[in-house]
Amino acid sequence: MDFDERTCEQARLNRDARFDGRIFIGVTTTGVYCRPVCPSPHARRENVRYFPSAAAAAAAGFRPCLRCRPEVAPGTPAWNGTSTTVSRGLRLIADGALDESNIEALAERLGVTSRHLSRLFLRHLGASPTTIARTRRVLFAKQLLSDTNLTIAQIAMAAGFGSIRRFNDVFRQHYGRPPSEVRRLGRPPSLSDGEYVLRLAYRPPYDWDALLRFLASRAIPGVESARGGVYRRTIRAQDCQGLLEVSPEPGAEMLRVRIQLPRPDSLLQVVTQTRAMFDLAADPELIERHLGTDPLLAPLLRAHPGRRLPGAWDACEVVIQALLEECCPASHARELLGFIAERYGAPVKFSAAQDLSRTFPRAQALAAADLVGLPGPAAQAVRAASQVLCALDGATWRDQLLAQLRTIVQPADATLQYIAMRALEDPDAFPASGWAVAVGARGALGGGAAWQSRVQDWKPWRSYAALYLLDAAGAG
Repeated sequence: MDFDERTCEQARLNRDARFDGRIFIGVTTTGVYCRPVCPSPHARRENVRYFPSAAAAAAAGFRPCLRCRPEVAPGTPAWNGTSTTVSRGLRLIADGALDESNIEALAERLGVTSRHLSRLFLRHLGASPTTIARTRRVLFAKQLLSDTNLTIAQIAMAAGFGSIRRFNDVFRQHYGRPPSEVRRLGRPPSLSDGEYVLRLAYRPPYDWDALLRFLASRAIPGVESARGGVYRRTIRAQDCQGLLEVSPEPGAEMLRVRIQLPRPDSLLQVVTQTRAMFDLAADPELIERHLGTDPLLAPLLRAHPGRRLPGAWDACEVVIQALLEECCPASHARELLGFIAERYGAPVKFSAAQDLSRTFPRAQALAAADLVGLPGPAAQAVRAASQVLCALDGATWRDQLLAQLRTIVQPADATLQYIAMRALEDPDAFPASGWAVAVGARGALGGGAAWQSRVQDWKPWRSYAALYLLDAAGAG
């Protein structure tokens, strides 16, 4: 984000929610940093500093505000069009790239030196990759302190700290007080064991209904459902099975996330995946300002602001779904996905599961399965996809996925673009080239070179443009 002091000052004075998570405000007289929506009285301008990330404010010596709670701010936009390396680095950090490795290994995966990577992060986010990762963990720990009844030892493990001592030290550095004192300031909810309710913020607007329609039309029977304003699914985290339920929080610019897991040590992973799946780091104002210059898209944006990318809980599900839809109609593909889950997935054991009965099988299980009962082309697609996914390196699977599918499975380009949009959360994929709506749009624009030129003008937000075209056709 390009810093404009005047714009930041207006956002602070107006408590503008559009800037929530995009800027953080340090107050020199208190040593505290806040969100722009903080309800505390405004500090004098000469006592204010602006930062592009919570980590930058922390690195400058400011403590998080206990009133506006920076830990629940929308995430830093990972795809802001300014630096592909920073975008990929943020995504890898969210995947845990620095939890058990170092900045040198991260830089190698990104194809740059560690020194250059640090420079890029400092320029765009105001903090180093290690500071970004550490701040992410400590802010998540603070959210668990305030919103769950987990013990401090459980929170330390769930937030990715190797020991309670390490957690206490880092937390005290950030908040100026130990976690036990912060816990006493709040009133953790009374929830049953293994149940957690967290609220994740977004930048308004958010077209929840459109996203839910998209997910509902592609929901895997027995694994997920999207109806009545609520998305529900079975989940697998490490060796645990659980349930996830997501819905809008009434009267707030947040999603309510209810998680059921027998153990809390995977909560950070689950919340990170949920943020990605529901595109909570998106900056709709930036996206719509760019796409709104196109007369084809402008009325769609005005009619339905805040469209979000429908991410995927599991890349395996999306890859197999996309390949099945190449060889059979979408409705039949859903039936086959339900059959695969029923036959090869693991049963869930939560009484609240209702119609959700299985987790979707891992790629390793499908690669070794006989796949009896699937039509020949479908079995070939599932086996090929599973073998590709099994062969990917766990640390660099995002970098390898499309290239391996292109080489080994050879799907249509539109299929690869769909996988990129959902499994890789790529905001600049363009699967609409394979949808009927795109044919109509091409005709309206003259087709051929004119169409291609128009699509290029939508970069780097072509995935959002594709979703609006799909909605316009009534097929979203």
